[in-house]
Amino acid sequence: MFKLIRRAISLVLAIVVIIPTYALFVTWNSAHNPPFRTKAEVIVVPGASQLNGVPSEVLLARLEEAKRIKDLGYAPLIITVGSSAPGDRTTEAASGKYWLIHHGISKAQVIAIPVGRDTQSQTQEYVKVMKARKIYNVIIATDAYHCHRAMTMANDLGAIATCSPAQTGPNALVNSHYRYLIREAGAYLAYITLGRRGIHISDHLTNNQLVRYVHGIVR
Repeated sequence: MFKLIRRAISLVLAIVVIIPTYALFVTWNSAHNPPFRTKAEVIVVPGASQLNGVPSEVLLARLEEAKRIKDLGYAPLIITVGSSAPGDRTTEAASGKYWLIHHGISKAQVIAIPVGRDTQSQTQEYVKVMKARKIYNVIIATDAYHCHRAMTMANDLGAIATCSPAQTGPNALVNSHYRYLIREAGAYLAYITLGRRGIHISDHLTNNQLVRYVHGIVR
């Protein structure tokens, strides 16, 4: 009996260590070794906050990365995605499209999808649009530590996703802090443990909430 109890405790302790360590590793690895190698059919810019049509620093960095790789010929089309927050005059998708077409991208080469307040709902919407157009290969232009979760969600819905991390802004690798890594690792854990089972966990949670969630999962 005591042997079985010790084995059970050892197994629980192993899970407590292994699961968060795995989430941290894959999140860190995708940020530092982004799987962005080949051309795709579309570039997607996940939404982030904006103010009266002016992209925040985070959204601007994603848009700049999308424009950079579009100009290099990696994809012929850009999708901006994201709805509005209460009180907003416009949407994240619309402000992203406006910025792109006023910085040299043809209006015909940008699609705005004004839906979704978090990564999962945004991913569901843009993959739906991609499938309607019979395109599947996507490069996600987003924050480095956001890459792994964003790609995982897209791949789970049938897309073939890679990621091109934003090179500027507060969430670029050179500016990111360990809290953002922990936040994204926690959000990734929330998705693979609950999101895949239909329980929607919004990544609008604060850092502290997501850290508490990680501890709760591994207890």
